[in-house]
Parts: sequence; structure tokens; C-alpha cells
Amino acid sequence: MRQFKIYTFMAFPREAPNVGNLFLDDDLLQSYLKRFYSEQDYTDISKDLTRFGKRTIKELPALADAAEKHPPKIVKGTVVVHPAWKKLNAISAEEGIVAIGYERKYGPYSRLFQHVKTYLFHPVSAYYTCPLAMTDGAAKLIEVYGDEGLKNKAYKNLTSRDIKKFWTSGQWMTERSGGSDVSGSETIARFVKGEWRLYGEKFFTSAVTAQMAMTLARIEDENGKTIPGNRGISLFYIEVYSSPGKLNNIKVLKLKDKLGTRALPTAELKLNGTKAALVGKPGEGVKEISTLFNITRIDNALAAIGTARYMLALAEDYAKKRTAFGKPIKDHPLHAQTLLDMQCEFHAAFHLTFFVSRLLGQAEHAGEKHTPLLRVMTPLTKLYTAKQNLKITSELLESFGGAGYMEDSGIPVHFRNSQTLSIWEGTTNILSLDVLRALHRESCLDPYIKDLNERLGSISLPELNEAASKTINEAQKFAENLKNILRKDGSEQERLARRVAYSMARLTIASLLLEHANVTKENAYVLTAKLWCEKNLALIQ
Repeated sequence: MRQFKIYTFMAFPREAPNVGNLFLDDDLLQSYLKRFYSEQDYTDISKDLTRFGKRTIKELPALADAAEKHPPKIVKGTVVVHPAWKKLNAISAEEGIVAIGYERKYGPYSRLFQHVKTYLFHPVSAYYTCPLAMTDGAAKLIEVYGDEGLKNKAYKNLTSRDIKKFWTSGQWMTERSGGSDVSGSETIARFVKGEWRLYGEKFFTSAVTAQMAMTLARIEDENGKTIPGNRGISLFYIEVYSSPGKLNNIKVLKLKDKLGTRALPTAELKLNGTKAALVGKPGEGVKEISTLFNITRIDNALAAIGTARYMLALAEDYAKKRTAFGKPIKDHPLHAQTLLDMQCEFHAAFHLTFFVSRLLGQAEHAGEKHTPLLRVMTPLTKLYTAKQNLKITSELLESFGGAGYMEDSGIPVHFRNSQTLSIWEGTTNILSLDVLRALHRESCLDPYIKDLNERLGSISLPELNEAASKTINEAQKFAENLKNILRKDGSEQERLARRVAYSMARLTIASLLLEHANVTKENAYVLTAKLWCEKNLALIQ
């Protein structure tokens, strides 16, 4: 297959690494999709993904590069972005990267198709998947809690394929008091002359050039006093512009100087009487906003595996071209083993992410019976894939030697951008505690154990017997340990939260890798499952 250079890689002394069509060259993705779609549906989506795959090598990398090299700036009080960023927005609409999930053409597997496109788009999008994640989350939130007015306007625009109608959404939560504790919002909502007005500062607001945003504010009572506690935190919808080119009583205080995601416009804002609309019930904002977070956390995982796969493709191609000590570095056993280890880690994160993607589609299609498992697997997947991505990208950057450290190699941008994945939408610690909360308060333990046992019980391929037996034994031991942990006092549970989360993630991954190998019966996937289980089952506690 013909390959295309992504950039002019000045940092590489000889031939630079290339990638091919990001769909056609992804054997794992194709084998995975064939498991779940009918022959006709697979033919339909593979045609679309093949066409999109061509854009990922011919058109998108140059746009991403231009957006990264020309970050946003403030001009006359308004954030201005490079034309390449706007073109990425238009392509997002054309490709239906948000719309596919809400058109629901493929029933419970509509989300899977949508998420595959996000996965392919992310590494060549200059992080445009961030505003798309918040757009997707806002669409879901409005679908669940919005009134008819919001559904007829905002929801239709958020899920449109029409470039002229398509909207993106911001998510304006973080204030100076902190990030994850959204219940501490200091933004005030006042009901003035029949409409809501918001007052306060938002410390870290991404996608500030969006047409709308979702935010939290504390409602004041009739005496001008805020209602104490979470009962006073409510969810609001904001249209960013009151008229074309005029902000809705919003002042841009500054753009953020960040480690990565430099093409993404992130700002400090002041809301000074910003018109807004209440969404859902007063005082229910913290609960309601979780609907949005659950979507964006899955998108976060998609970004992690998209980056990992892209870096792995570059590293594998470079290993064929880079010669050291008289032969290509791919022929050096230690380097080959390193790439194989990273491939196993990528496969693990891939299966975990698309498992949750399928759970979301099933929950939207079939209802409540899938919800408890989705609830606990979403934070698990986000925390695990984000950290694993950092391990993979760091190792693969090193595999390019000094060239990988040079900005003009195109490699460091992926490493920098990946660091945000473990922070945004909840750090590893916050999400580990969320997993415990789901197990305690939302009855997610039994559905998790049942799902795990059913999948492990289906493994029948003789080559997998030993790995499957070990995984079953570890699952049984962990289930007992987990029940004991859940009986401990709160501080001890909190201390062990990461251990619990990582063990749950690793067990799920082992079962998913074994299942895929069992279904496909392909030697490569059998080997991957066995290698991963051998290395990681010992880490379960």
C-alpha cells in the first residue's frame, strides 16, 4: 500500500517514518469491527472509514500541523483561531464525528462506529477532539435533561452534519477553588427580570470559541444569599454570543499558557451578567453534569488509544528504516521485544476502550440493564488508558532516539498533548475514588463480577486454557479481597482505591483479550493475550 509522509521530518538524518491509511493499516480494528457488525453493515462502515482514512494521511496532518504552529490569540477582546482550526471544525461536521452517535443508524453499535472515527481522527486533529468530546457530552446532556426549546435548537445544531449549522460546546466548570470538586462552584446565578444572569470567573475553559457552553452556578435566593451545599449548584446553558461577533457579557481575561494542546483555545473568563438558561432541576447540577462527564471520559480514552496506535505505527515503520550496528533496529531482539511489549499494552487499552463504547451503545439502545456496568467501567477505562498512554508514548518517543526529542520530528507534540489525558475529567486518584463510590452506592460490584465471569467462562480455545484458568483464579481471589476492602473504614478504602481500580481494569482487559483471541482464533491475538496475561495477572491485588 502506498504510504504518505506526514510532515517534512527535518529531525531525522535519513528517511522519516510514515504511516499509511489509519483504517486500512489497522488489522486489530478491522478484526474487532467484523465481530459486531453484520456483513452488510461492515461493508458500509468500512467504505466510509477507508475514505476517511485517506483524509487522515492526505489532508488532516497538514491542518493539524498548521493549527499547532499558529496557536489562538486574543484580538480586540475576542479569541481568534487559525483557519486550519476552523477547517478541522468543518471536517468534524462533514464526517459526522458527533452526529453518528445520535443518528443511531446501527442500533446499539452506532456509538462504536462514532468512536472509531474519533479514534482515527484524534492523532491528526491537533486535539480538536477536545471540543468534540464536550459537544458530544452536551448533546447527551440536553437529550436527557433539556427542554423542547434546547432540543429544537442546541441539540439539533450539536448533532448536525451541516457545516453552517454545526455547533460545538464548551464545558465551563473549573474555577480558582479547584477542578474536580465542582460542588465548590462560586459562580452566582440570579433571576433578574424574568431571565437568569450569571456572575463569576471560570479559571480554565477549553473550546472558548464554541457557540455554546454548559456550566454550573450557585443560585441565590430571594434575599441575595446562596443556598448552602450541593443543593444550590445548578446546571446552566449559555450561548457564547449575544449577537454575531458580540460576546454574551463575557470577558476573556487571558489565554492559558499550557504544556500541550497549544492549538486548543483555553482561557480564563469573567461572566458579568451573562444570560443563561436553567437546565434540569434547580440544585441538581452536580448530578446532571455527570451525564456529560461520562461521555467525555470515554472520548478521553479514545484520544489515549488513538495517540498510542499512531505513535506505534510510526515507531514500527522507523524500526524498518533506521540502521544500527549493521542491521535495521527491528532486527535487534531487544528493540523488537520493546515494540512487542508496547503493542500488547496498546491492545489492552484498545479492548478496554471499545468495550465501554459498546456498553454505552447498548445502554442507550436497550436501557437500564447495562447501566450499572457502564457506570463503573467508564471511570476505570478513563483512568487506566490515560496512564497507559503516557507509558506508551514515553517509551515510543525514546525508540526514535534523539530525533524523537526534536520538535521538528513531529513526535514531541503527541507526548506533550497526552499529559492532559490523565488530568482532564478527573485525575487518576479522583477516578479511583469514583470507582469505589460506584461499587458502594450504586450496586455495581455484582454486575462487574457477573460480566467478568461470563466472558471468562466462554473461553474454549485449547491454546488459551492456561491463561484463562489463571485469570479465573485471580478473579476469584480478587473478588474476595475486594469484598474485604469494602468492609474497611473509609480512610483505608481510600488508601487502597488505586489498587482496586487497576486490578479491576487488568482483570477486565485479560478477559477481553482472551475473548477476542478465542473468537478470531488468530495466532497474533492468541499470543498477545497470553503475553499480556503472563505479565499483568501477577499485578492484580
